[in-house]
Amino acid sequence: MNTASRLLQQHAGSCALRQPIRSWRDLPRKRAASPGHRTCARRKTCTSAAAGNQASGEHSGQKPYVVTTPLYYVNAAPHMGSAYSTIATDVAARFHRLKKEQPVVFITGTDEHGEKIAAAAEAKQVSPQDHCDTVAAEFKDLWEKFDISTDSFVRTTQPSHERLVQALLQRIYDKGDIYKAAYEGHYCVGCEKYMDEEEMGPNHTCPTHRTECKLRQEENYFFKLSKYQQQLEQLLQDQPDFVQPAPRRNEVLGWIKSGAKDFSISRSKVEWGIRIPWDPSQTIYVWIDALHGYMSALLDDNQDVSLHTLDRITEAGWPADVHVIGKDILRFHAVMWPALLMSAELPLPGKVFAHGFLTKDGHKMGKSLGNVLDPNVLVDAYGSDAVRFFFLKEVTFGSDGDFSEERFQNIVNANLANDIGNLLNRSLNLLHKFCDGEYPVDSSDAPESAVLRELATRQAEAAVQAYERWDFSGAAEAVLAISGRGNGYMEEQAPWGTLKKGNDEQKAQGRQVLADVLEALRIVALLISPITPRLALAMYTQLGFSEEHFKQLSLADVAWGGLKEGHALSKPVPVFKRIDQEFVTEPAAAVAGKR
Repeated sequence: MNTASRLLQQHAGSCALRQPIRSWRDLPRKRAASPGHRTCARRKTCTSAAAGNQASGEHSGQKPYVVTTPLYYVNAAPHMGSAYSTIATDVAARFHRLKKEQPVVFITGTDEHGEKIAAAAEAKQVSPQDHCDTVAAEFKDLWEKFDISTDSFVRTTQPSHERLVQALLQRIYDKGDIYKAAYEGHYCVGCEKYMDEEEMGPNHTCPTHRTECKLRQEENYFFKLSKYQQQLEQLLQDQPDFVQPAPRRNEVLGWIKSGAKDFSISRSKVEWGIRIPWDPSQTIYVWIDALHGYMSALLDDNQDVSLHTLDRITEAGWPADVHVIGKDILRFHAVMWPALLMSAELPLPGKVFAHGFLTKDGHKMGKSLGNVLDPNVLVDAYGSDAVRFFFLKEVTFGSDGDFSEERFQNIVNANLANDIGNLLNRSLNLLHKFCDGEYPVDSSDAPESAVLRELATRQAEAAVQAYERWDFSGAAEAVLAISGRGNGYMEEQAPWGTLKKGNDEQKAQGRQVLADVLEALRIVALLISPITPRLALAMYTQLGFSEEHFKQLSLADVAWGGLKEGHALSKPVPVFKRIDQEFVTEPAAAVAGKR
């Protein structure tokens, strides 16, 4: 059973809306009688089959929402840029699971062929496959640390992937869109590509790797990209959001209008790669190989590789809805990949979202500069929620962003430890002290005009809309506006005083204040769960719900009214401890001083 079919089966029998969800208000609000059971307008009951991090919702047979990270090159261990792409994609996948509109397939994986990998393996005196196995395992381990909820991890050394790549190239070749020609040009081993004159710096230097591009001559197979120039221009005109954000789209359109040049899809001097099906003396260019991983990932759990055929791709869930990439690999995904799919007469992905670069203390990161940000060091020191939160809140997705460890600690302490964690802790303390740990009223009894109810309703809608447009920073800010106002409301109302010394009416008012704050925090937990899943689960269990209940939540549950009178809440335990430790990375100034 392929990945998409498995998720469709898990989705069978549960329910959702057919139209896109513009707001949580559009969702049905009826609560389940139990965590494993939901009510549907179309049927009397629909059994939920959610398991692990998979969503439940929608009827059997619907195309899944497919979102992908880049397939990461395994010439070296994962870096923070790789982690950033993957965390952001994970947030999008988690949000779409909450929508319950359709099953979600979240694809990531590793790109394991090419000259650089062969060289890296030789330097370590191991085989290329052994090298790939080691580094791929490092990626998987890191994604586990970051709570990445992938559905498919594809490796381009899988036999099923090789079969699919060869089948697609053979189709393009049979169509007449591939030809053989001699070529001479300057080649960057780091980029694994021939560089145009305008792409290189002085003395034919690669601006990315700061190394000289070597002049090479070889006879390769070329793809007729020029044949698809008009179709590519039309694509960007008809679908202006095909490439996001807008500045990246304009960049791609400029490349195409300047002339779509045919490009080499094979290498005669690279041994570590997939062989050209009609000419085994050459291997497939590593980028052409890797791009097909987005499709082979949909089939990768089928042991019978004979079934890995192109006519099963759409059945398996293709096309992808979004490719998440770094802006440095935009040309491959927004020009070459669509043209190859056009030639093969296969559906194009919905969009390509290119995010920016990360810097450290205002300086570009690089091994040669000695200031690479190791994601393992960060997550081991601070935990996944802290790192996920900082990069998603502080970096506008699509733009460049900077990491400063001092700012990191300050932001995380202010927002997660103080603004959210401390508010929950002191509210629960008061509840256990004055209300025997039971929720004092029905949260739905608060009038719609009540301060926190009105704000939480408005900010919840803003958060959902921000998630929809991949504005994760905006979503975080909308959620923090609720907890921030909750802290202010507590200070204004001071329920600890009225609950201790007030008359009956004042005590009732104090209980209502606690009820409103805790209900607002429940909504905060649900809305922030795509960004900080561990914190959200900890908050929900503190509020007296089970982990299974948490897994069943949908955007419908963001509506005010989830906590009921008499509901028992857990005793308070800090859900997020304040960071109080030495820095684990060196400031850029210190690194520069050592050089």
